[in-house]
Amino acid sequence: MNIYKAITEEVLVPIHPAGWPFIFLFVLASILITVFWSPFAVAGTLLSLWCVYFFRNPRRTTPVTENLVIAPADGRVLSTGPADPPADLDLPAGDWRRVAIFMNVFDVHVNRAPVSGMVTATSYHKGAFVNASLDKAAEANERQNICMETDAGQTIGIVQIAGLVARRILLEAGVGDRLLVGQQFGIIRFGSRVDLWLPASTSVTVLPGQRTIAGETVIADLDAVMRETSDKRVA
Repeated sequence: MNIYKAITEEVLVPIHPAGWPFIFLFVLASILITVFWSPFAVAGTLLSLWCVYFFRNPRRTTPVTENLVIAPADGRVLSTGPADPPADLDLPAGDWRRVAIFMNVFDVHVNRAPVSGMVTATSYHKGAFVNASLDKAAEANERQNICMETDAGQTIGIVQIAGLVARRILLEAGVGDRLLVGQQFGIIRFGSRVDLWLPASTSVTVLPGQRTIAGETVIADLDAVMRETSDKRVA
């Protein structure tokens, strides 16, 4: 039973549906090039295997707690400090904190909802394709904006940002959709970044340089924000 579990859950990882056309093209191109130039067989096989690996969609075990914010992406935390949201991200006026997560071409690129709640707004912004690890990528690059309202009434923002290699952001949720924490909502192809926008008073539990796992790593605790909102209502 343990061997079966290891094979099905660690080796035979599911593939995201968006990956199959690319996997087919990689395999087909590798075969055609190898027919005319046999030394390419090794490189073609490695590239095809990498493409399969890139679109893997492993199962995740998500902590289900109302106040916790869970990582929306696999990758490396670039920053967690206060910042000004993009003008086209439909967030309420106020002070905000950005948790930026950079995904390289070897990370899982399936994005997951950081909280349970309703999608209240989405917008697409055309832009450049500079290195997503650079700070200017948040404003300059092509991106997909998403706003969610938690069950407690707190608004947060999520921005899928294209990178140097990435050329396609796929959003699989729309306004009015309800997402559960850890639920898949999109994918970015071939290297990118996800910015998570939280109220500035949010207690963040990750540090720059730390690795995150989408759907599993706890990013922040909204308890302080909810207490602050409650105090203002009472006052």
